[in-house]
Amino acid sequence: MLLHNHFLIAMPALKDPNFNETVTYLCKHDENGALGIIINRPLDMQVADIFRQLSFDVVDEHQAAQAVLGGGPIQREMGFVLHQSNETYDKTLNPNDIGIKVTVSQDILNSMAQGEGPQSAFVALGYAGWDPGQLEAELATNAWLSVPASPTILFDTPFDKRWQAAVALLGINISQLSSNSGHA
Repeated sequence: MLLHNHFLIAMPALKDPNFNETVTYLCKHDENGALGIIINRPLDMQVADIFRQLSFDVVDEHQAAQAVLGGGPIQREMGFVLHQSNETYDKTLNPNDIGIKVTVSQDILNSMAQGEGPQSAFVALGYAGWDPGQLEAELATNAWLSVPASPTILFDTPFDKRWQAAVALLGINISQLSSNSGHA
């Protein structure tokens, strides 16, 4: 079962501080492992800080004022832009057919600073990664729930409401779930 273009919802029993009450958008999942971006952990940083660091002139103050997210514990200095756009950028992964893209090149950031970039976009630093079979093992121990990703949650839901909104897609009361699994 491939889970790219899904949300991973951390179960309440998952106490790892990197993932407690997170929602992770899986950009890639195949036989080589998985890569995801945490979508509900804003950092104490704005996109304007990245624009300044890259010496971009800022025209779009709205884009500049957005919070930067902590995308995961791996390579926290690496930037990812999740977006919906018909534009073409240098290094873009297009893992689905609903238009959610992940770009790691600076051309999208410069476009955003100029007010020409995608309006449905956010910037994250770092990512979450799993070796082959690791995510499947964690799913088997009930560390995560998965559900198909929703562009509305990605781009329109406030960061602090994304975990609850992702859980609501499952139609369950997560507080009533047990972290124990069994076999009949």
